Amino acid sequence: MTNRLSEIQIIPIKPQNGLVAFASFVLDESLYLGSIGIMTRPQGGYRLVYPTKKVADRNLNIFYPISREFALVIETEVVRQFEDVMKKY
Repeated sequence: MTNRLSEIQIIPIKPQNGLVAFASFVLDESLYLGSIGIMTRPQGGYRLVYPTKKVADRNLNIFYPISREFALVIETEVVRQFEDVMKKY
């Protein structure tokens, strides 16, 4: 697997509790991943938050990167695209 992201889409929203946008992308031309939150970091910059589903009193992860290295690849690409989109606003 080459871990290539394509078709990155950013949907800015009115900032709310640190959430500033949602992102989606296609991974390796094989898997669509969406509803990924882009949140501000208290010390500056942005981080990604992956979707969960509330079942009873627990939040279950729907999907998320397993390795820290791959998480950084995704975060770098998505945040770069987010910053490009925000330059237009």
